[in-house]
Amino acid sequence: MFKNGFVVACPRTRQGVVIDPGDEVEELLATAVRARLTVDYILLTHAHFDHVTGVAAARRALQVPVCLHRDDAFLYDRTVSMAQMFGIDVEPPPPIDRWYTADDRFQVGDLEIRPHHTPGHCPGGVCLEARLRAADGTLSSPPDLFVGDTLFAGSIGRTDLPGGDYQTLIAAIQRVLLPFGDDARVHPGHGPSTTIGQERRTNPFLTGQL
Repeated sequence: MFKNGFVVACPRTRQGVVIDPGDEVEELLATAVRARLTVDYILLTHAHFDHVTGVAAARRALQVPVCLHRDDAFLYDRTVSMAQMFGIDVEPPPPIDRWYTADDRFQVGDLEIRPHHTPGHCPGGVCLEARLRAADGTLSSPPDLFVGDTLFAGSIGRTDLPGGDYQTLIAAIQRVLLPFGDDARVHPGHGPSTTIGQERRTNPFLTGQL
């Protein structure tokens, strides 16, 4: 499906998370083994089927909690039927272990990950803000943002799927993502990484140049 999944880890403790395991799940798991990581969570940015088709395999291999925003539960429950619409047979995903809350923080070694609700592409989309916490308690800057299909290099997520809404998506980008600052690194669910500054300056959906 040409989507991006991620393995993100604390360099000191080698604890990490897997983000959005899809059809590249075996590569993600192999990466974690190769790097000798202990994976603590499977974190989902949203529940469109291409981002969750590898959750069952990842959960089985890692035996760790799967986390999602509750507003995407209806999409998660339809994973098999949605994949079949594209002619793809997938394994049903396991139950969600933990629903994100507004004040959630995932502490993985020195790595702190915070989910931020960014609806619009789908009702339960989130951005996962990842920073390292230093010994004095300060958080690294700029953050790494794992944004799912909310924002892409030069584009935004589609809003013509169930639960999508264009104005809601633009508002979420402006309210949640842009305030992280121009140096924040953005890792989308499809395509290359970018920065908030690059998208603020050049993304036609944000500059009004459409």
